[in-house]
Amino acid sequence: MLQACAGLRPGFETPTVTVSSFRALPSQGAMPNFEIGLQVTNPNAVALNLRGVTYGVSLGGYELIKGVGNDLPVIAAYGQGEFKLTASANLLAGMRLLGDLMNGPKDSVPYEFEAKLDIGALRPAIRVKDSGAISLQSFGTN
Repeated sequence: MLQACAGLRPGFETPTVTVSSFRALPSQGAMPNFEIGLQVTNPNAVALNLRGVTYGVSLGGYELIKGVGNDLPVIAAYGQGEFKLTASANLLAGMRLLGDLMNGPKDSVPYEFEAKLDIGALRPAIRVKDSGAISLQSFGTN
């Protein structure tokens, strides 16, 4: 079956996905909201019709955000496009993270972002994982 599927997409190169932005949005309640920007680069001769995305964000080892989206752009052949995802945080995980941050001074908090983009039944999903650290210096935690 794998050989048959591989024959349906000769020369298909896996598109690249990068996190272009990550920011907190003004909250309208107890749960903070975030906006995550993703940039997709399509190195193929055919347009990339993104069907859906699942994603998650962890801060300090706590899974704060998990979500899905289906309002995604078509990425032109040999083109790139950007879209934004909006999500609310898991309040309990956020409280645990806040407790950890209050227990000891930290200069930064590690983050991890994972996403899976569905590009159709005949092509494998695109998976992206990005990690790093968010500086807390500007928040005055030290």
